[in-house]
Amino acid sequence: MEKIKRFYLSRETITKLICLIILAAIFLAHNHTFFPRAVSVFAGADRLVPIYRVETQEKKVAISFDAAWGADITPKLLEILKKHNIKTTFFLVEFWMDKNPEMTRRIAAEGHEIGNHSATHPNMGSLSKQEIIKEITVTHNKIKELTGQEATLFRPPFGDYSNTLITTCNELGYYVIQWDVDSLDWKDLSASAIYDRVINQIKPGSIVLFHNNGKHTAEALEPIIKELHSQGYKIVPISELLIKGEYYIDKATGEMRKK
Repeated sequence: MEKIKRFYLSRETITKLICLIILAAIFLAHNHTFFPRAVSVFAGADRLVPIYRVETQEKKVAISFDAAWGADITPKLLEILKKHNIKTTFFLVEFWMDKNPEMTRRIAAEGHEIGNHSATHPNMGSLSKQEIIKEITVTHNKIKELTGQEATLFRPPFGDYSNTLITTCNELGYYVIQWDVDSLDWKDLSASAIYDRVINQIKPGSIVLFHNNGKHTAEALEPIIKELHSQGYKIVPISELLIKGEYYIDKATGEMRKK
């Protein structure tokens, strides 16, 4: 009778394999912002995802700015946007608005859309429903107080979300908005590196992430606008990009699509 060969793994090898599997699972769980496809596979059909981009045949894109710390560069951004007659979306944190009420009013007065970026800039994916409601409503009220706008867009800090966050936002009348083009301006990339990242990744329906106080964001912004215009793109606020009427969000890509 032919002998069956048996292979044995040492306890040390088994331990290492288990650790690698655990680390891989943690990595995927904490990087859903950039790997929605991987998360949807492991999380199953019940996993909800935010809006990363919008399906459209038109050459329309949205650029957005998150504001949580600092405001020194914001006036320059506003000057560039005004020069090119562009309206965008600024996602503001409540404590940033407390420190910069006049800048908040100026952003709105110049025609830009104000989005909700939480009150304290926490990891929203780990919060309870009641904690989420507080973060959103406090900031919603501050936006209305300073600008008169009724915000309907929410961007979670760090791109961190959960099913509870998405369902709670929907109940409060909010769309949860991510991005499919990350400028990485918060890493203090050079203006040319920011330009290359944005122009090489953008396509119709894209949502671009910038920050209001990135070191080289203003320097990169005008060349990006000029190039997008030369390619025939129209730059709009995020709410103008969104699909009106019935839609669904593709769980593998985060793309908002018509039903």
